[in-house]
Amino acid sequence: MFRLVQRRRVYFAVSGTIIGLGLLVMIYSMVTEGTLFRLGIDFVGGSIYELQFTEPGATEANIREVFEANGNTGTTIQRLGDEDEYRWSVRASFQDNEIQSAIIDQLETIVPLDRDSLRIEQVSETVGQEVAQAAFWAVFVAAIVVTGFIVLAFRQVPNAFRYGVCAIAAMVHDILVVAGLISLAGLLLGWEVDALFLTAILTVAGFSVQDSIVVFDRIRENIPKHIGEPYEIIVNRSILETIHRSLATQLNAFFVMIAILLFGGESIQQFIATLFVGLLTGTYSSIFIAVPLLVSWEKGEIPFLNRGQRSLPSPTPTQAET
Repeated sequence: MFRLVQRRRVYFAVSGTIIGLGLLVMIYSMVTEGTLFRLGIDFVGGSIYELQFTEPGATEANIREVFEANGNTGTTIQRLGDEDEYRWSVRASFQDNEIQSAIIDQLETIVPLDRDSLRIEQVSETVGQEVAQAAFWAVFVAAIVVTGFIVLAFRQVPNAFRYGVCAIAAMVHDILVVAGLISLAGLLLGWEVDALFLTAILTVAGFSVQDSIVVFDRIRENIPKHIGEPYEIIVNRSILETIHRSLATQLNAFFVMIAILLFGGESIQQFIATLFVGLLTGTYSSIFIAVPLLVSWEKGEIPFLNRGQRSLPSPTPTQAET
């Protein structure tokens, strides 16, 4: 049998290195940029333009050139509808009425605008802050609810509370990995955090917990079936019995997301990339973080957490190699 959980210290070291580098990137971003991530209009506020041109000729490049000429950097430009509709959405920093008028006049030198359909809105940064706070509390409350659910569902298994804590630890692992990547992408690629990023984070959190529970549930089923076997052997068997299901499910999602990344619009690529990395690390953490962490806790290897106590017997060298 494959000795998966016996190599748990290697998995912990790899994850610790990745998370540590991500934290260093976020610290660097805080020092140089003033924020952990490069914030989009949803969090810093700004202006949203909905433009309707009357004929072809407008491109993302010449629209961006006009906005940058008026002091806007990091402008987000998105085509709306089909190409023959000549509609665009532009997100830029806050501007007064004089600058907005100058932008509209310059855009009309490229292609005439339908001024009757022109719409300009101001987005308050307060809305973005409220959304971020709501997302944080959603993750916090979800963690408590999930832990309580696992304790209730696994009440017949010794130390059921540990299963809930390990599932939440894997979820935090995934969120930190994604956060480090987005912070790095903000520095290197100019990616901005917006409301879609929070949606991706919540999706990753839910997926991570669900994937861990699948493996934990098989461990719960195998413990009474293999009484007397070392805990590590039971856990290894449970992983091997569920890994094909997890990989089959994840591969289908990965293929779809890769297709969207390659052929989808620019406006959704960052969201899909965040989901892709989150689901990838979620698949990894459910097998190589949540379960090994549970084994380490059961064997008393985690400092200050019942060190030296074991709920199930440890494998002998001969048994561990079988």
